[in-house]
Order: sequence, then C-alpha cells, then structure tokens
Amino acid sequence: MNNRYGKLASLVYHLDKPVGRSFGDVEYYLERLQGTDGPILEPAVGTGRFLIPLLQAGLDVRGFDLSVEMLDYCQRELEHRALTASVQQAGFTDYVLDHPVQAIVVPAGSFQLLDSFEQGMVALHRFHASLCSGGRLLLDVDPVHSIVNSRPGLRTWSAPSDGLITLNATALSTDFGAQVYREMHRYELWEQGVLLETQLEQFSLRWWGIQELRMALEQAGFVDVVVSGAYQYGKAPHSDDDSISFEARKP
Repeated sequence: MNNRYGKLASLVYHLDKPVGRSFGDVEYYLERLQGTDGPILEPAVGTGRFLIPLLQAGLDVRGFDLSVEMLDYCQRELEHRALTASVQQAGFTDYVLDHPVQAIVVPAGSFQLLDSFEQGMVALHRFHASLCSGGRLLLDVDPVHSIVNSRPGLRTWSAPSDGLITLNATALSTDFGAQVYREMHRYELWEQGVLLETQLEQFSLRWWGIQELRMALEQAGFVDVVVSGAYQYGKAPHSDDDSISFEARKP
C-alpha cells in the first residue's frame, strides 16, 4: 500500500524521529501558536514526535493518522509521560471532529503524502471547514529540489533485543507532470545475522510550487497567506532553504 507506514516502517520512524526531535519545526510552531487557547488539530500525527511537545507546552492538541502501528507508538509515548490526547485512526479527508478547531498544524511535509493535486485540494477544503472563524492553518512542505534530487540508498538502525533494521530505498519514478516522486522501501528485521521479517512499501511525495500552493489555499477559502522560508516567519523562501512554511487564516 502507498505510504502505509506498517509495522517495520513505524518502528523505523519511532527510532529515527523520537518524540521531541525537531527539524526547527517544533520551536517554530510553538512560537506561532502562542496565545492559542482553543483546540489544535495535527493531521498525520504519527508516533507523537510533534504532538507531545505541544501538549507539554500546555496546548490542547488532538490528532489522527491512518497507520494503526504509528498510533500504537503514539499512545505508548503519551502513557509513558502521563499525558492524554484524542488520537483517531483516520485520513486527511475522513477524520471526525466534534467541534471546529482554532488551528491545524501539518509539520514535516506530511501534506505531501497526498500524492495528487485533487487529494490535496479536498484536504485543504476539509481543513477550512474544520476551523472556526479566524482559525489558522499552518503547514510546511519540502522544496522541490530536495524531492527531485533525492538520492535513496541503504540505512540501518539498532532495534530492540540486539536486532538490526535495514531500509533499502530504491527510486521508482519521477512524474514531472503530476509532480510526484515515488520510491520502493524494503524494510528488513535481522537478529544475529538471521532475517526475521521483510516488508515492502511504496512511498510517494507530491511537490508543490510556492505560488501553486498559495493559490490553492486561496481557492479553498483561506486569506492572509504568509509564506516563510527556513522556519523564519515572513522571510521570503530562498533556493537553499530546507523547508517552506505556509500560514493562512479562515475569515
């Protein structure tokens, strides 16, 4: 399944991106969310890397993710810290909210897991409908060059019980018309040189042009769109930036 994040992929994410690990996004969004006294939604919450620091800062955050395995890690990390949060198994277009939220935050390029323009637009319209009046959408995307120039290969992690996990990523295609890059990920769990388990997952990312996403946000009904580079609010994106952030408001 595409962008499945099954058992081994979720374990790799848990090991490689533990709770609190920041790419500059945790600090940036904590600053941008200062003064937010209403509920906040994090789509594609994963293992809680980003969710938990926001909870620890006193924010009211809930989230969703399609991967049951990712949510299992998230629940364990919450319980380990005696924290509670509502997290549900759902996707970008079928999540359920009891009430509108004051902010929606999509860090770490998770929005790009929606690998078609049409899916992205459906999600943006859904975000708009999920916000209260005056609420904000904050999301970031990877710059185009970091996706199309990707150089996949082999990576390894030490796993629990003296095991080893390997991830061998192989480029499949780059569709410049659809703006989608695809890889095949082969996860393998080893113990004392013996292969115990193998899982294959296709991984896809869609890149967005800066003006394309700005216009998409406006088409979805958002106003006051601010585009920032390198997690510096209001700084015009530069070709060397590793991230591009968008912030927009529902009237």
